[in-house]
Amino acid sequence: MPGKADLLLVILFGAGFAALPVFALLPSLWGFAAAWAVTYIVDELLHSRTPGFIRRLSGVHLNRTMRFAIRSTMLLMLAIWMKAPEPVLIAGLAAFCAHLLSIMSFTWLHHAIRARRALPVIVRNLDMSGAHIPGQPPAFLYRRYLRKLLHLDLLAHLGLIAGLAAGTWYPAAVGYALTAALSAVAVLALAVQLRKSRRMPEREEVIEEVNRRLAGYRPEVALYFSFAAVSQDFMYQVNMWIETLEQLDLRPLIVLRERASFRFLSRTRVPVLCVPKADDLAELDLSTVQVVLYPGNAGKNVHMLRIAEAKHVFIGHGDSDKLASSNRVSKVYDEIWVAGRAGRDRYQRVRHAISDSSIVEVGRPQLAPIRLHADHTPGSLPVVLYAPTWEGWSDDDCHTSLIPMGVALIEKLLAENVRVIYKPHPLTGRRSAEAAAADQAIQEMLRADNERRQGARVQSTGTAQRLKEIRDRLDELAGRAEGDDAQQVREARVPESDGAGDEWRELHAEWHRIFWENQGPERHNVIIESLPTLYECFNQADMLISDVSSVVADFVASLKPYVLTNALDLPDEEFRAAYTTAGGAYLLDSECARLPEILRSVREPRHDPMASQRRTLKEYVLGPDHPTSMERFNTAVNVLAERARAEREEDLAESSKGAGIPTQRTDSEELPGGSAGSAQRLSKA
Repeated sequence: MPGKADLLLVILFGAGFAALPVFALLPSLWGFAAAWAVTYIVDELLHSRTPGFIRRLSGVHLNRTMRFAIRSTMLLMLAIWMKAPEPVLIAGLAAFCAHLLSIMSFTWLHHAIRARRALPVIVRNLDMSGAHIPGQPPAFLYRRYLRKLLHLDLLAHLGLIAGLAAGTWYPAAVGYALTAALSAVAVLALAVQLRKSRRMPEREEVIEEVNRRLAGYRPEVALYFSFAAVSQDFMYQVNMWIETLEQLDLRPLIVLRERASFRFLSRTRVPVLCVPKADDLAELDLSTVQVVLYPGNAGKNVHMLRIAEAKHVFIGHGDSDKLASSNRVSKVYDEIWVAGRAGRDRYQRVRHAISDSSIVEVGRPQLAPIRLHADHTPGSLPVVLYAPTWEGWSDDDCHTSLIPMGVALIEKLLAENVRVIYKPHPLTGRRSAEAAAADQAIQEMLRADNERRQGARVQSTGTAQRLKEIRDRLDELAGRAEGDDAQQVREARVPESDGAGDEWRELHAEWHRIFWENQGPERHNVIIESLPTLYECFNQADMLISDVSSVVADFVASLKPYVLTNALDLPDEEFRAAYTTAGGAYLLDSECARLPEILRSVREPRHDPMASQRRTLKEYVLGPDHPTSMERFNTAVNVLAERARAEREEDLAESSKGAGIPTQRTDSEELPGGSAGSAQRLSKA
């Protein structure tokens, strides 16, 4: 829900536009001028504060251009009713029409340049200087151009208003001339940039250069990701695996399929390719790739599965008891990697005919930042992290507690005098209006309770500025450059060292330290952005309340108390039998009657009857602590890569025998992660 200040802006916005025709027809010059100024200023504020409202306006054809046209029309109406001379009115109409025509022409030129600068492959962390990509047009012409062009009408508007006030038409003539002239100059300047964009390399040249760079790098492991509607909501599925990829023995590569992916990709020194079209992907030389890892199931996965020489592995983006974590689609992969024995058993319980030999237990390497319960220092108030899952793609997979009990749960938690960290799933509300409404109600409840609490801190201006500076630098280190795809490829370079990685980690830690210190011991938090991270929220919490989801399996690593919501009030034995992670959980009924007793495990740590079950469950769900998850994951990659190499050599030998060509086996010792070392590491795992 919008805050009071945002609601006031929306009211002013509507009142200002409603007042324009009223003051134009009265006519009232100063009333019109006031309403005109309000609509200009509030329009800009709403763009930055409530972009959702602005998008809804565009949905009913009140986009920015239409709103500017309405203001110009109302101003001419005011001039008519104030008896402005006919030449002034005609000149004004001509100036405004010329301005709109310039905007249309500029927009066409801008789209033409963007189309020419669109590349078949977008690259990060590979030197693409050999492609000779020209730089993009200057930012003042190219970025946010519509806002800048539309505001050129200010000169004509101010000139006409000044003329109406003074009764002399010289200011109007000057304003008209400046608006028309500057608009025309902008169009001419961009036309010059369109001519320069003709020097862009052809599609074949770009792909050839990418293949040259791939031949020099020789990637051995690829992480492949595609999703129909890429946003920050989905890219966590890739970002969670980046540090794991960077620690592999073999050379990694990330392959993305949607252009929007780069906007939300985290920092990495791993080479990244974004290839939107299947035809372009087919032309890339990925012959050295031996293992392909898939964090999600998507239709476009088939474009990578066609590489028969590589081994294909489904690694997922979290272990949970949901049906999606044992999908029959997984049969298309050579192997399925799960965290622990629980994952293996989950696939075996479902009759998908998935061979037990194709399931490999590798742990969850990304859980390393989660602190153990023994290392946690409680605050003055118990901290409860409520992290409900979303409503799922279908009712069969809907495990969210938001709809049946989310609001009631928060009410009970507030009555128990605890501090709440609320972190909903990024996709919450995508399918269900009820889930979206519950989510908004919870956020409003926590905001209201923060206002009521004495000592609940408000972020200082200095702190907010420092956090923004850190985030801006993190975006810069992540490669989220201010430029189009071609400019990013032009500036792509091979990282000389991981100095940027060290700075990233230091700034990441500093951001979280400042953020949590500024919150104080009582303030509730609503976490809906990428920072603070989920695992940092784990580290702050004394207890987790969640639903059947991978969040619970990850939280098990901390050994802290956690709660599973039982919204259907199934008998405890039945619920625990149905969901593996319930084995170490406190179960919360739909009426939340058990909540006070459950909170005793936090308020009185000795009263924690599920502690021993959590220790047992941790190994069952996530695997043993030794060897580490990273060691087991790395070993699994090496072993499978060696298998792929061996099969390729066998195929080559057979084809060579048929052609009468002598063969020479590649010495495995010359390859990273050779068979002997890989087998030895796997036996230890």
